[in-house]
Amino acid sequence: MFSKKEKEPMRKETPIEKSEIKAFLGPGSQFEGKLVFNEIVRLDGAFRGEVTSHDTLIVGESADLQADVQVGTLLLSGKFKGNIKAKARVELRAPAHVEGTIETPALSVEDGVTLNGTISMTLKEKEVADKPAEVVGKK
Repeated sequence: MFSKKEKEPMRKETPIEKSEIKAFLGPGSQFEGKLVFNEIVRLDGAFRGEVTSHDTLIVGESADLQADVQVGTLLLSGKFKGNIKAKARVELRAPAHVEGTIETPALSVEDGVTLNGTISMTLKEKEVADKPAEVVGKK
């Protein structure tokens, strides 16, 4: 008559659910070329070339990228060599290994990440418009 409701196991919250990912390059796969997308993409394989998007790129622990990347947001946990330009933010998550340049308004680096390169943090376009001219270098 009475049913005992079992507790569901606690799951770790992630900012991006798997159902939101629109394309996936799995572990063991290799791709070379130019990747352009409008929604969230996850890469766990090897990729060489260029990546362009206004949305989010997720790079898993098993991924190996050698690329020029221009995205809205980058969440990186794998190996990366090249140039990163992100409009919103870059999150480097352990055990990421990064060699190259990063240009972004917001950068987050976890303990355990290896980062060798140049970092340039610029204001977001909206913040530049909101700042007085003398702050952003205009007179």
